[in-house]
Amino acid sequence: MLQINMADVMNVIGSLTPYLIAIGVLFALALIITFAVNKKTVKEVATRKIVHSESWLVALVGIVVAVSMMLTGPLSTLLNNATITKYTLSDATVSKANELAKDVQSEAVTLLKNDDSNLPLSGKKVNVFGWGSTNPVYGGTGSGSMSKQYKTVSLLDGMKQAGLKTNTELSKLYTDYRKDRPEVGMFAQDWTLPEVPAKQYSDKLVSDAKDFSDEAVVVLTRVGGEGADLPTDMKAKGITYKNNSKDYDDFQKGESFLQLSKTERDMIDLVTSNFKKVTLVYNGANTFQFDFLSDYPQIQSVVWCPPAGQTGFSALGEVLAGETNPSGKTSDTFLKNLTKSVSYNNFGKFEYTNVADKAAKYKGFTGDDVTAIPGFVNYSEGIYVGYKFYETASDEGLINYDDTVAFPFGYGLSYTSFDQKLDSVKYKGGKVTVTATVTNTGDKAGKDVVEVYYNPPYTDGGIEKASKNLAGFEKTKELQPGESQKVTVKFDDDDMASYDYKGAKAYMLEKGDYDISIQSDSHHVIDHKAITVKDTVTYDSDSNTHNGDKTVATNQFDDVAGDVTYLSRADHFANYKEATAAPTNFKMSDKAKETFYNNSNYDPKKFDKDSDKMPTTGAKNGLKLSDMYGKDYDDADWDKLLDQLTFDDMDNLIANGGYGTPAVKSVGKIQLTDADGPASLNNNFTGVGSIGFPASTAFACTWNRDLAKQFGEMIGDMAHDMHVAGWYAPAMNIHRSAFSGRTFEYFSEDSLLSGAMASNEIAGAKSKGVYSFMKHFALNDQETNRTNMVCTWANEQSIRETYLKPFEMSVKEGGAQAVMSSFNYIGYTYAGASSNLLQTVLRDEWGFKGFVLTDYFGGYGYQNADQEVRAGNDSMLATTKITNHITDKSATSVKAMRQAAHNILYTAANSWQYANGEPKVATPIWKTAMYVAWGVTAVLVIGLEIVAIKRYLNRKKAVATVESAAEPVAAGPANAE
Repeated sequence: MLQINMADVMNVIGSLTPYLIAIGVLFALALIITFAVNKKTVKEVATRKIVHSESWLVALVGIVVAVSMMLTGPLSTLLNNATITKYTLSDATVSKANELAKDVQSEAVTLLKNDDSNLPLSGKKVNVFGWGSTNPVYGGTGSGSMSKQYKTVSLLDGMKQAGLKTNTELSKLYTDYRKDRPEVGMFAQDWTLPEVPAKQYSDKLVSDAKDFSDEAVVVLTRVGGEGADLPTDMKAKGITYKNNSKDYDDFQKGESFLQLSKTERDMIDLVTSNFKKVTLVYNGANTFQFDFLSDYPQIQSVVWCPPAGQTGFSALGEVLAGETNPSGKTSDTFLKNLTKSVSYNNFGKFEYTNVADKAAKYKGFTGDDVTAIPGFVNYSEGIYVGYKFYETASDEGLINYDDTVAFPFGYGLSYTSFDQKLDSVKYKGGKVTVTATVTNTGDKAGKDVVEVYYNPPYTDGGIEKASKNLAGFEKTKELQPGESQKVTVKFDDDDMASYDYKGAKAYMLEKGDYDISIQSDSHHVIDHKAITVKDTVTYDSDSNTHNGDKTVATNQFDDVAGDVTYLSRADHFANYKEATAAPTNFKMSDKAKETFYNNSNYDPKKFDKDSDKMPTTGAKNGLKLSDMYGKDYDDADWDKLLDQLTFDDMDNLIANGGYGTPAVKSVGKIQLTDADGPASLNNNFTGVGSIGFPASTAFACTWNRDLAKQFGEMIGDMAHDMHVAGWYAPAMNIHRSAFSGRTFEYFSEDSLLSGAMASNEIAGAKSKGVYSFMKHFALNDQETNRTNMVCTWANEQSIRETYLKPFEMSVKEGGAQAVMSSFNYIGYTYAGASSNLLQTVLRDEWGFKGFVLTDYFGGYGYQNADQEVRAGNDSMLATTKITNHITDKSATSVKAMRQAAHNILYTAANSWQYANGEPKVATPIWKTAMYVAWGVTAVLVIGLEIVAIKRYLNRKKAVATVESAAEPVAAGPANAE
C-alpha cells in the first residue's frame, strides 16, 4: 500500500485555504458585530439582540455553505474514495488465488547450479543459514507492497509445509539479532543488510548444527522498491547503512548492494568450512553478482527464488524437497562483475549545469520544498541491452563470454534431463514455423522450454543488429520420463525486421540468410537452420505496414537521439569505450532548451488554433453511459453523449482520475474504482487489498504464457469481488540495469518475453471486463530523478525495438484499454505531454482505443493538465487540487477535453460494471451526512429565526408596555365646594 503523502496533505490544505478563510471571516464578522453592537452603540435591547442573533445565523448558514463547498469541491474525490464501500475477497477467490500463486512460483524458481545432483535435499532435516531466511522478500515496496489482510507463508513455513525440518536454534539466532527488515520505502531507504557476524556463532551452535544435518542452505536476500534505485556504491553520500560489526565495514568504496557484504561472506566461509553439501538460495528480483561461486566448491547448488508473494514460498519448499521439479528460466543475464554491464556508466543521477532558468519548485512527497534541476540519462547502448549485447559482443570478439557471464538469459536446470530435436524450420507466406520434439530422457517428470532465436544478416556499418534475438518460445506440458511432445513456435518474418532510423526511417527486413535456432538459453545452440529472405522489404506504405500497424511507422523521435554517441557493432564494436563511458557533457543543448517546457514557461494560449470551433456542451440528449456498452468507438451516439457534457463535467473527469474515474451526473456515469499493485489489487483509500502474487520477474522466469493469462483472469475475479474496474498494471519497462529499484515490478531485459507476459495478463483481465493500465509509458527504466524532469535520450531504433515493443504487443495482442504514462521526459518533452508518443505511435500506428492516465500527479513543477490533455494524456492521477485542472477555456482546449472525455468514458462504458445496464450505487455516506447536516441546519436556522423574531417582538412589545405604563395620568376638573 502507498503511504500518506505529505505533499498531498499540503496540497489539500492549500486547496481548502479560500474556504477556511471564508469561514474565518464569517466567524470574525459575527464576533465583531456581537462586540460592536452594544449598549453604547445601540441602546435598544430588542434591536441589539436581533442584530446579534441574525449575525450568528448568517454566519452559521455561510459556514455550512463554505463547508459544503469544500466537501463537494476539493475534498470530494478524497471523500468518495475514502468512504466507498469496502468489498473484500470471497473465501473461494482467496483459495483459488493462493493455489494459482503457488503454481506460478513453482515454475518461477530457477535452478542455476546443481553439481552432483545435490538437490533435491537427500534428508528431511536441514540447517538454514542467513538472516534473510527469517525475513525473506515477498515483493517490492511502494505500489508493489503486500496486503496484511491475508496469511503470508514465510520461507521457513514453506519448507515446513514440504515436510522439511529446519534448525530452530539457527532461526532463533537470527530473530534475536533482528526481527524486522530495514525499510526500503518510497520516502526513505535504509539499505542495511542484517546478518549475524561469524564470531557470534558459538562453537556449540555450529557443532549442534552439524549433528542436526549434514546439509546446509544459505539464504541471501535483496529487496527493491518504488522511489529509489539500488546503490551502486554503498559508501556513496546519502546511503544509509549500519554495519553488522564495529570491527569492520560490510562494504568498501565502490562495492554495490548486489555484492556480498563482508558479514555475508564470513557467514558463507563459516558454513562452507563445516558443510560439504551447501545450497545457496538467492531471494530477490535484481540479478546478483555471482563472482564468488568458484571460491566455494562446497556450494553445489544455486537456486534463484524471485520475490514469492504471499504463498509462493510453499513452492520453494517443494523444490528443495523434490516434490516439485524446477522449470524456471532466467529472465535476465547474471554477470560476474556488474560494473562491466553495458549500461553501468549511464544509469543514475546526472544533472544539467546550464538550466537554472528551467528549475522547478514543488512540494516533495515528505512535504518539503524541492527545487528540481532537469537531469538526463543516456541510453547510449542503443539496442544492445542485456543478452543482446553479451552474445553479440562475444561473437564479435569484444568480450570473453565465460569471464563475463555467470548465467545466461533463458537458462535454468532441472532434476531431470531433456532432449530437444529440431524437426523443421519452414518459411512460407511471411510466416516462420519452427517444430521441435522435446523428450524427457531422465527419471523425473518435468517441464522444459523451447527457445527460438534468430541471427539476422548484418552489414558492417549498416543497421544495428544483435546476433541473438528471441523470436518465440513455448513451454511444454509436464512430461513423464520417456515421454515426448511436439512443440511448434510460429512468428511473422516482420518480427525479424530492424528499424532503420537513419536511412529508410521505417522498419526493414533486409534480404539474406536468417539463422533460426533452438537453444537451451541465449548462449547455447541445440540446433539451427537458415531461411532466406530473397528481397529486402521496407514497411513504408499504407498497403505494407509493419506488424499490422494502422499507419506507417516512421520517425517520431529524431530529437530524442540528442547528441549522444550510440554503441555500434561496426568494426567489432570499435566505439565501445567511447559509447559506454560515463557522460562528460552536462549542458543541455540550445535546441533542447528552446522547446523544453515545464510549469514555469508553458502557456496553453500559445498553442491555441484560431481554426478550432467550440464544441457543443450541456445538451439535453437523454443518453446514458450505460447505453454505450459494446458500441464502437466511432458510433454516432458518442457525439450525442459527449454533447451533454459541460466544461465542468469534462474537467472533473480529467482532473480527478486518482484511483478511479469520477461520477458524471449528466451522462449517468457512476464513480469507478481503480486499484494499484503490480502483483495484486490494493485500494489505497479503503485499505482493502487482494492476495499478493509473485513479482513480475517471477512470471517472466516461468516462461509460461498460460500462467500469465490465468493471473490476468484471477485479477479479474478479484476485481469483481472488490468492485474494482481498473488495474494499475502490468508494468513492462525493461531491466536495462540490474540496479533498477522496480526490477521486481518489471519482467525482463528482453522486450519479447516482457511483452508476452504483459499482453497475456492484460488479455486475461480483459476477458473479465477489467481494464489494465499498461505502464509506465515509456522509457521509465530507473527511479533516480524520475520526478525531477529527467530527460531520457535514446535513438529511435532502440525506442521502438526495445522499449516500446512490450507496449505494442500489449495493445495489438493483449487488447489494452488503458495506459499509464511515465514521469520522465523523452528527450526534452514530458512523456505525458508527448503527442508523438501518445497520439501518433499509440493511437495512429497501433490503433489503441482507450484512455491514458498520468503516473501519480504531484505537479513536480512540470505536470499540468492543459499541456497533457492536448497531447493525448486524458486523465490525471490526482486526488487533490493542484495543476490537474484545465485553466484554458479556448476552443482548442475544449476540443481536447472532449476527446479526453470520449477516451475515458469509452473505457469505462466497456468495463464489467456496465455489462448489465446502468449500475446501481448507493449515495456516498459523506454526502448523506452532508444532506442530513443541511436538514438539521435548515430546521435549526428556521427554529432559531422564529425564536429570534418572537423574542424581538416580545422585547419590542415589553418596551412599549413599559413606556405606556410610565406615562403620567391626565388631571381631571376640580370639585366645587
